[in-house]
Amino acid sequence: QVQLVESGGGLVQAGGSLRLSCAASGGISAPNTMAWYRQAPGEQRELVADITLGGSTNYADFVKGRFTISRDNAKSTVYLQMNSLKPEDTAVYYCNWKRVGTLRYDLWGQGTQVTVSS
Repeated sequence: QVQLVESGGGLVQAGGSLRLSCAASGGISAPNTMAWYRQAPGEQRELVADITLGGSTNYADFVKGRFTISRDNAKSTVYLQMNSLKPEDTAVYYCNWKRVGTLRYDLWGQGTQVTVSS
């Protein structure tokens, strides 16, 4: 069973940067959409950003201008560059890959903790 493996989380001071990565553990048909979600303690999981196979991106208002999502289809990897981090960005970040139609799937990573100190 293919799994999504996230990396790049950690502890950073407010104003700092982190880059998250999410790659598949094995061969997998290209997802239509790759996304990053986050969940803070006691909160619902929320969409941070997503990117389509063609490269179109979508961002939550609370990260616009600070975060950038990108994908490397050759490496089957999606990235989230997070700049100007705020304490309220503290959460577990999850990647999600979806494919529709033939060989459809909906995969989630195990999550990576991002903690921003003030």
